[in-house]
Amino acid sequence: MEQKKEKSKFWGGLLRGESLMKRGSRVVRKYQDLLLRGDAREGAEAEWEDDFGDKEFHQQPQQPQLQGQQQLQQQQQQYDEPEEKQHRRRLSEGSNSLVVAQRDLLPRRRRTIDGGSGSDIHRRSPRTSATRRRTDESLSGRLQSSFGKKRDSGTDVDIATATVGDRNKRAAEAHATLGGGNPRWPPATVSGHEELPHKVAQELIAHGAPTFKGRRKAIPYASDQHYVLYVTSSKTRSGGTDVAKPHDAMSHLMTMRIQASGHTSYPWETIEQPSYAFFYGRLGGTITLNQWAAAASNIPSKIPLRDSGVIPREVSLEQIFARLKDLQMGLEDDDLALLYRSLYKRFLRDPDRLLSPHKTLDKQIADLIMALSRPDWIDYTELKNQVVTRFIFDSSTEESREQYHKFFHQLLLSLELELRIQSQHHDDWSKEKLLQQMPPTIKWNLALARRWRENVRVDAYGNSPDEVKLRYKLKKRQVKQLKKFAQIMKWPNLGETMENLQQKDEEFALDSISSDAFAYFSGLVLPGPTFSFLIMNTLIDLDPDPATNELALLSHTHPHVGFQYRNSHTYWSASCIVGKVLAPTCHSVAGWVGPGRPTSELGRSQIARIRTRQPKQRMTREDVETMSTRSDALGPRADAYPVREYKLPELDNARYMVDAVRMELLSFKPVNVTGRENNTAIPRLFDAQAQFAIDGVSWPLRLMYDVSFISAWPCSEGPHPLFYDYVYQLVKADEIVKIRNWGGLYGADGQNSGPSSTASSPPPAADAANAVVDRDVDDEKVLVVDAVGVRDNEVLARAWCAHWGLSAVVADVHKTCMACAIREAYAATLTVVILVEDQPHDDHE
Repeated sequence: MEQKKEKSKFWGGLLRGESLMKRGSRVVRKYQDLLLRGDAREGAEAEWEDDFGDKEFHQQPQQPQLQGQQQLQQQQQQYDEPEEKQHRRRLSEGSNSLVVAQRDLLPRRRRTIDGGSGSDIHRRSPRTSATRRRTDESLSGRLQSSFGKKRDSGTDVDIATATVGDRNKRAAEAHATLGGGNPRWPPATVSGHEELPHKVAQELIAHGAPTFKGRRKAIPYASDQHYVLYVTSSKTRSGGTDVAKPHDAMSHLMTMRIQASGHTSYPWETIEQPSYAFFYGRLGGTITLNQWAAAASNIPSKIPLRDSGVIPREVSLEQIFARLKDLQMGLEDDDLALLYRSLYKRFLRDPDRLLSPHKTLDKQIADLIMALSRPDWIDYTELKNQVVTRFIFDSSTEESREQYHKFFHQLLLSLELELRIQSQHHDDWSKEKLLQQMPPTIKWNLALARRWRENVRVDAYGNSPDEVKLRYKLKKRQVKQLKKFAQIMKWPNLGETMENLQQKDEEFALDSISSDAFAYFSGLVLPGPTFSFLIMNTLIDLDPDPATNELALLSHTHPHVGFQYRNSHTYWSASCIVGKVLAPTCHSVAGWVGPGRPTSELGRSQIARIRTRQPKQRMTREDVETMSTRSDALGPRADAYPVREYKLPELDNARYMVDAVRMELLSFKPVNVTGRENNTAIPRLFDAQAQFAIDGVSWPLRLMYDVSFISAWPCSEGPHPLFYDYVYQLVKADEIVKIRNWGGLYGADGQNSGPSSTASSPPPAADAANAVVDRDVDDEKVLVVDAVGVRDNEVLARAWCAHWGLSAVVADVHKTCMACAIREAYAATLTVVILVEDQPHDDHE
């Protein structure tokens, strides 16, 4: 009912001829004049914030500390007392004491399994303080160099006689020592019994460590039960991010900012949701933390619009292209009379032309929205319609010619709307807020209009499709990009394919190869997941080998796919679990992972859809909104922060580096389907399995869960200490196959409801009796897998995650310290961290 009332309110306003800014929402009505006149209003931005705001756990305010000699004497006495006696005194002292009472531990994690809530730290006994490690322990020299050089440190200073200035100075010195080539905790300038004020603790412990904030935003014209979730991170001095570089990922056409100009700074600024500007992670086969949180959004499948009843004028194809060519020079928004005639004399009807003609931009915008709201237009919000060139590629039949005419008629009205919104008479703030209030169907029409305006020019036209000649501004860039993509993927028939590409380019026939190639070379690509399949299908269509006919069913409507070509290589979509697992040994570009190892269980050239289950681990809205609490490097807020409550996690350098893991086999088993699933128009379904050799023993792991791997945010000035309540266990990569049922997701021992992994020739360590089972079922404890070394170590760790249904944070040890990776796992409600050493791929690989 609420949704119907909102839509009636919106369209009722349109039918009454009110201005556009009155029709989106209460806020849009309030700022009507701002859109129409472009006036700036200081402080108006706050009015656009969500009504609900960001919810955080309530934090206790800091209490004032005693001053003077009495305070210092009290401190000195406490340091001389035994540890047990100090603890009793803390509980009995008042809130003004310098020694802080026992901290109330806030929930560090709320992990959700199928919508239920996980454990809460309030429901378990407080953990004892972690034992401080020996001062001579350190990270390996190879990893230390990533975080800076060693500096000289001073001697210990008793806090009882230190001034605030001394504390700050010593904090800076200690911080230099901590981030040096021989990191230690506590630093030499800080006593292990100190309790640091917040400012000093922030500088000494949390400096350079990323923190995360979850956000929830409403969806226009949807009910309150629908929302979109986002994550932003605090800035670090390194200036790094967890997002892949657009140039390296070839993701420019996958995203579009709502506002036509400017850089995309936040994920809610793009038309496509979830945002592909913040989708792919920096490491191959990974996603960003924002994308992981966005998966918990509740987005309606469709927001239908009521038929406005407005019927545009009948126009010929020649009239449509004549106007499209005129609009290449821009809109006549400096001549309102001409602007009125160009729209209402040829394309729309003005219902108020006698009494109050619609000569202002806001009324024309409203009329164009109403004209585009008819249900008989093409709906680009539907995934099947997002390869837009399929509507204009073939015009040989009467039906296809009618579709061709409808496409360009709809495009013209969308372009008229886009240019009026982007008029110089509106400021950027007004344009962005107006576009955010657009219904999704109108927003996607505007996206196509913008792609046309940026990338396509009309050279010639007539009354039939055969007379239309188009010029593509992006063609040269797209040709270079396709060549680079084919080389990176080590395409088996590269020579003949590139020769065919050059020949088609010289003949100006690139748009006649296929509808996918037409979209790719013209730049008429809607933002979202379609681009990755357009570039791969274009490469396949250019390959003259008849074997590519077997790959004709590759489509973005079935994203969890891959294919084998000429028994040479396999290629996998980045959204497919096989691609996610194999990514460390392959290249990841344009939404594809390859070239991967071939397999004898697929045909010489064959597509494979991979069957997977949805993992039980997932975030909820509450998890996202409380993320900042779980990612705080200092832990729960307190008056002071005892040094002994933090420790410096490190890799186990005394043990061996794993070099005995090798991937042996990638196998596929066809799934027997019946009835409606047995459709020859879609690729065949398979179960995937990866087999590894570990010290000569084969271990098969089924890739049965569609888990995600989150690229860790980089930190700076690390390594950082870790608060004792962030509990973890460190294992080597070759030990992970012995761990069963981590976190207790599959019952008591993982044998009843979880998958099984049995070595083909099981040694004694592989027996179930010797398997490491997480029997205490601590669903907060993080398993840290040391996969540094050969790339197969990381592939094994990822395959194990896919086998057990556990998503993981993947951290490059040269960019992110172990403590920050563990905190990010807690923030993401995940229980696995994979530590890797990102290495550039050699040309021969």
